[in-house]
Amino acid sequence: MILRQLRFTLGPRPRGFHLVTREVATKLGDLAGIGTGLCYLFLQHASASLTLNENADPTVREDFEALSRRLVPDGAPYYRHTLEGPDDMPAHLKASLFGSGLLLPIGGGRLELGTWQGIYLCEHREHGGPRAVVATLLGEQKG
Repeated sequence: MILRQLRFTLGPRPRGFHLVTREVATKLGDLAGIGTGLCYLFLQHASASLTLNENADPTVREDFEALSRRLVPDGAPYYRHTLEGPDDMPAHLKASLFGSGLLLPIGGGRLELGTWQGIYLCEHREHGGPRAVVATLLGEQKG
């Protein structure tokens, strides 16, 4: 049985939904030794999130951002937590709605994502900075 935990950082990005599948796979390193297993990705931030969705058409990510801004607008007059700027409280709400973690299957030494699925970093702040991720890998050794 393999159990491994690692930490890595995703580079800073502007507000929006960003496809980070390749970056995450690179940071995870060699999964070739894992025949069957699980990868849990946990984002250590309260104003960004991770989700899994369409990986081919960038307009899907644009639509996600447009909808999230409409559902949870910046600077709404009913927000009480406002000391860190008009995008802070909405970022916290969006992070709770989209979630901070993903559980992904590993098979044959790679992440078993669907053909049209990719990992998104959902940056909900205008200037969120680098984002820390803890990855936990659990699986059977190949062979």
